[in-house]
Amino acid sequence: METIIEKIRKELKKNADERTRIQGEKFFKENVRIYGLKSAQLVQISKEFYKSLPDKSKSKIFSLCEELWKSGFLEEAGVACMWSYNVRKQYEPSDFKVFEEWVNKYVNNWAACDSLCNHTVGSLIEMYPACLSGLKRWAKSKNRWVKRASAVSLIVPARKGLFLEDIFEIADILHSDPDDMVQKGYGWMLKASSQAHQKEVFEYVIKRKTTMPRTSLRYAIEKMPKELKARAMAKP
Repeated sequence: METIIEKIRKELKKNADERTRIQGEKFFKENVRIYGLKSAQLVQISKEFYKSLPDKSKSKIFSLCEELWKSGFLEEAGVACMWSYNVRKQYEPSDFKVFEEWVNKYVNNWAACDSLCNHTVGSLIEMYPACLSGLKRWAKSKNRWVKRASAVSLIVPARKGLFLEDIFEIADILHSDPDDMVQKGYGWMLKASSQAHQKEVFEYVIKRKTTMPRTSLRYAIEKMPKELKARAMAKP
């Protein structure tokens, strides 16, 4: 009898398109394993199989997610991210360790990093702000994806105006990181925060504009008015 994971893989392969796979690979500098599905197809498959699960307990879902992550395929990681977010009402602070393990063991590209962190990790942080200390630890990691994760986990909370001081603290830790994926990650975090705290984020950027990587700076001010952008980008 086929397992649910085997059924999912069969469905992903059935819907895979070679042209989509080749186009998808162009978005990554890293070697990524892709079946070749469009986002809408993946979301639909994820929803249908989730509905069919007889056991939607967190422990069961996390166990299935682990199997999906192990494959290394981007689409299977996508299903794992959607399913782990689906059980957010069951989250406990100890789940941070589970997500930390997934980031360390399985995340090896920006799409998997952002898919997991924007919603799954971000929701946990909103529910249990004490876990912010874990993100600050991630920011000091040697792993580029763990460092990016420390910032992109706060994108959704940042848009809601939450955790401004913690966001600045993480941005300070990542400030001079030479990795463009990390620079874009914390710049995006600051941009998201600027939607609720434009004045504070602008002042933060202005104080650091001579030392902040230009990539991070451009991301941070992207949503600001033209006059503020011009001041931030002007040579000192």
